[in-house]
Amino acid sequence: MTAPWNTDAPIEPYLRRARAAGIDKTVAFAPFHSDYAQANEQVADIVARYPGRLIGFAFIHPTRDAGRILSMVEQAVREWGFRGIKVHGSDALPTREVCEAARAFRLPLLADVIGEAHVVDMLAPQFPDVNFIIPHLGSFAGDWRAHQQVVDQLVRYPNVYADSSGVQRFDYLVQAVKRAGAHKLLFGSDGPWLHPGVELAKIRLLHLPAKAEALILGGNIRRLLPPLPTNGNIPIAVPRKMGRLEGVRR
Repeated sequence: MTAPWNTDAPIEPYLRRARAAGIDKTVAFAPFHSDYAQANEQVADIVARYPGRLIGFAFIHPTRDAGRILSMVEQAVREWGFRGIKVHGSDALPTREVCEAARAFRLPLLADVIGEAHVVDMLAPQFPDVNFIIPHLGSFAGDWRAHQQVVDQLVRYPNVYADSSGVQRFDYLVQAVKRAGAHKLLFGSDGPWLHPGVELAKIRLLHLPAKAEALILGGNIRRLLPPLPTNGNIPIAVPRKMGRLEGVRR
């Protein structure tokens, strides 16, 4: 209860707006929280109420949850069917422990780097088998330097993707698709605070061929998500020795 967005974030108004905009499925995760284990359980209850429309991601605090991240992610995957991890730089930037958990369960890591796009140059080559999604093209605040750097990273790293949510400077979306290709950009709404119809309009206004637009509007995230288990078994590749619990140094 430090700001409106982590005091109350009801899902129903967003779902109504999304349906009106023609959005069928949405990745959902907690807002900022003082206990992400509790928050993830609450998100699991919400996802269970709307199983055909919501896909859960586990929100992790890289430093506060240190030492229990693998177990938190394992619970989220095995018990609740979550299919990705979310980290926000306002909490802490991704650590090796977070990345190794993503690798172990073959999950995409949605990492808001809050304008610190240089962090991606450490994450991506260290963990080439983890797919990193950088929301807001690196900066919700509209930092053009972060946008430019993330576009460059989309070109250079095969395991780096970006989402379009909250990007104010439209030309950087144009540049991302032109330079990196439509297969590297994902539509994002940043709901419930941004209107999904407005965010969707930005993708439509790129005037892309139907096949390229379809990648951004669902094909790419579908490719990055791990498949749902068909027999109750979830593959896990836990390393013999988890890396030291170090954060990325600024």
